[in-house]
Amino acid sequence: MKTTITALTAIMLIATTTYAYAEVPDWVKNNAGWWADGVISESEFLTGISFLISEGIITVPATAVSSESAEGVPDWVKNNAGWWADGVISDGEFVNGIQHLIAFGLISVPSESSQIVSEEPKNVDSKLAALEAELEKCAEIAKAYKRLDCEKPLKQAIKIYEYTSNAQKFDLGPITYYWTGIGSNGNEFEITSTGQPLLSIRMLAENTSSEIAALNCTSPQICAYDVWDGSKAFKYSGMDFTSGQIVLNPGDAREFNILFGPNIGYGGTEFEYDSSKEYVFRINENFGTANIPLNLE
Repeated sequence: MKTTITALTAIMLIATTTYAYAEVPDWVKNNAGWWADGVISESEFLTGISFLISEGIITVPATAVSSESAEGVPDWVKNNAGWWADGVISDGEFVNGIQHLIAFGLISVPSESSQIVSEEPKNVDSKLAALEAELEKCAEIAKAYKRLDCEKPLKQAIKIYEYTSNAQKFDLGPITYYWTGIGSNGNEFEITSTGQPLLSIRMLAENTSSEIAALNCTSPQICAYDVWDGSKAFKYSGMDFTSGQIVLNPGDAREFNILFGPNIGYGGTEFEYDSSKEYVFRINENFGTANIPLNLE
């Protein structure tokens, strides 16, 4: 019944709406919530979203279509749909998930649609190999400072390429954050023999603006980054921000690490794990906010 109502609503809106929304109209939250709750199937949701994009009711930023394909919808995308329906995350974070589905062929959009930018299949290994070959040439430079000047931009390019090839991307003002998920690139979750949960978060932050930007975390109590379980915020046990900041010049990128575990004081908290709860890594910088699903198990 709800599926029928959804279809009728879409038809009515197509008939009466003469402009495209910037991101996602609020009424689509019903569909997202029903999918997250299992009221409608995954295929019904994907078909509906594809239809809404092709009709211009949902406008998604230009999305490159990967030559690779995915077998199914990742759990984090379905979690995002439910959280978006409940108002926990923003339209932009929900659209990130839709872009992921488009990129890996899980949502089909007509090629003439302006939302899609098709790319010829790329040989990922060849691009990485080319960067690594250039880096090896730097070793031939005798003078240390010239060798370092040669190596630095190439090492950064390799790091960014490795992240952008595998990570979920979050654009917040001048900074783009790259997150590869638990179990990769140093992102780990474990419960020690004493019962203490340990959560290690590692991300890449890239300054994509033309201005100097900074990430801020001066103490557990005064930090733009924490973990939230829906009712309680957990502060870090350790981090690698230099003097409470990571300053990035335009075009610069840097990995940062934050550990959640024992309470170290100074306003910190002991990290607790409850398998019945959903955990998110929260970013609350003055230039933007995000809630990144952690999918801890």
